[in-house]
Amino acid sequence: MIELYTDGASSGNPGPGGYGTILRTIYQGSNPAFQGKLIEKEFSGGFRKTTNNRMELLAVIVGLEALKNDNQMVTIYSDSKYVIDAIDKKWVYGWIQKGFQGKKNKDLWIKLMNLYKRHQVKLVWVKGHAGHPLNERCDQLAVKASKDKSCWKIDTVFEAENG
Repeated sequence: MIELYTDGASSGNPGPGGYGTILRTIYQGSNPAFQGKLIEKEFSGGFRKTTNNRMELLAVIVGLEALKNDNQMVTIYSDSKYVIDAIDKKWVYGWIQKGFQGKKNKDLWIKLMNLYKRHQVKLVWVKGHAGHPLNERCDQLAVKASKDKSCWKIDTVFEAENG
């Protein structure tokens, strides 16, 4: 079982943004020295101009992209109702059928759903800024990345569409 904790942040909407992701699993590989131990990896990145929703999506994408094998059992914890509800309430499937007409973040939704269908995913909404240690850590990673100008990437799709 893999646990994926995610958060996105932006200062302004649009504005500088970042994501934070924590991937946790119990090691079950061939090295007996690590057998049964908790393995935890952190990921983060920042962008010079983006939105909070894009960073929420990207946090999940980065975590799923880090998985080496398909058909993993993954529980995703996110404070983003945008991400959780769009999938759980099946809104995104309607958006796909309509070619995302009138919807934002088509590029990231397509990427996310292609990764999502490769695994057995359970989504869990957690209340943001409510003291959940791993959600708080993801928020710290996201905010720090959003402020680190030296590491900012360019969200080329967003900037091309929004100037």
